[in-house]
Amino acid sequence: MNYKIKSDYLSWIVMVGIVVLFVEIAFFNRGVIFSLLVPIGMVYIGRKWMPRTSGKWIFWLGLIFLLINVFSMMTLKFFLLAILIHLLIQFAQSKKDPKQIQPEFKEPTVNLQKETVIKKDPLFSNIFVGQQKTPEQVYEWNDINIQTGIGDTVIDLSYTVLPKGETVIFIRNFIGNVKVLVPYDVEVSASHSAIVGAARIFEYEESKLINQFLHLQTPGYEKSGQRIKIFTSLLVGDIEVKRV
Repeated sequence: MNYKIKSDYLSWIVMVGIVVLFVEIAFFNRGVIFSLLVPIGMVYIGRKWMPRTSGKWIFWLGLIFLLINVFSMMTLKFFLLAILIHLLIQFAQSKKDPKQIQPEFKEPTVNLQKETVIKKDPLFSNIFVGQQKTPEQVYEWNDINIQTGIGDTVIDLSYTVLPKGETVIFIRNFIGNVKVLVPYDVEVSASHSAIVGAARIFEYEESKLINQFLHLQTPGYEKSGQRIKIFTSLLVGDIEVKRV
């Protein structure tokens, strides 16, 4: 399959999947929306009430009910079947028309030199469950680009020296809160999207976010020589950005 055929094929899968989801909700399982919203609400409330025992129980029960409801949906079964069929078609295509690679030898026109690159250890890693936070002592800054499953992320910029120009923080999280502590002399731009949650960015506060996108920035951001750009995307959780 060439790229265009693959793209059209996947587009059809997505379109049919949307139709299957609509049919399932309209004719076979009208309570699926309620059965998904209730455990999502339990997970959100449980996160709010942690670390109390009642909060932990509500959080894990909501997560279990959510997984049970998702895996029992006809739409998920359709996508799993579509993925299996797609893999079988690719396998059959590779057996029918295997790729032939023929080396091409060309005389070099320029004298290429090896370029040295330096690998730096990231501050955070992609994790499924757990909390991550910056060290509580002086540390070397590296831009952040992570995606996590369940857990909070805390970034304290008062213990590091930010480089001149633009610093980037990019966090995608399934369930959990994000807190960023920013020095007073640094300008900030924050782009945040959430399905369910809340936001507090400096003096701006939104106590209830339902499938919303926010973009805020400090007045001197565009002209500042030292600035931070924050991108966050949460399914369920809160964001807080404040000065320290």
